[in-house]
Amino acid sequence: MALTEMYRRSVDAFLERVARVRTDQWHEPTPCTDWDVRTLVNHIVYEQRWSVPLFAGATIAEVGDRFEGDLLGPDPLADARDAAEGAVMAATEQGTVHLSFGDTPAEEYMRQLFADHVIHGWDLAVGIGDDRTLDPAAVHEISVWFAEREDLYRAAGAIGPRVEVGPDASEQDRLIAGFGRDPYR
Repeated sequence: MALTEMYRRSVDAFLERVARVRTDQWHEPTPCTDWDVRTLVNHIVYEQRWSVPLFAGATIAEVGDRFEGDLLGPDPLADARDAAEGAVMAATEQGTVHLSFGDTPAEEYMRQLFADHVIHGWDLAVGIGDDRTLDPAAVHEISVWFAEREDLYRAAGAIGPRVEVGPDASEQDRLIAGFGRDPYR
C-alpha cells in the first residue's frame, strides 16, 4: 500500500476516535502525562495545520506562530475534520520539507506524521476508554520504519524510555512500548 494511502487511513482512524470522545471526556488524562484528551487532539490538529504549508515548501520561520495555542473551538470534532482534510490534501511523498532540525524528504516527514497519528490514536483510545486495537498493517509499517529511529527519537526527548514487554508481546504492544508507553496500562 502506498504511503499516502496509509497516512490517509491513519488520519481517518484518528478522526474516528475523536468522534467517539464524549463531552465529559475532553479533560480525561492520556498516556502523554502532560496532556489531557483535548490537548492531545489539539496537538494532532496543530501538526495537521503545520503540515499544509510545510508540504508546500514553507520554512518554519515563514509559518511562524500562526498555529500556536488552542486550535479547537466549541466543536473540536469539526475543527479536527477541517484540519485533517487540509493535511491529507497537502500530503505528498515528493520534495523537501523544511523542519526545525533541517531539510527532510517529504516522504520521511509523512512517515513521521503517519506514526504520530497511529501512536496518538492509541493514546486517545486509552484516554477515552476506547478499543486500543490499531491497524496491523500500519503497526507493521511503523515498526519497520521506527526500528532505525527509536534511539534518535529518545535522544531528542521526543519519546520516553522504552517499556519492557515480554517475549510473547504482540507487534502492536512492542511498538507502543518502543514509543515509551505501557501497552498494558
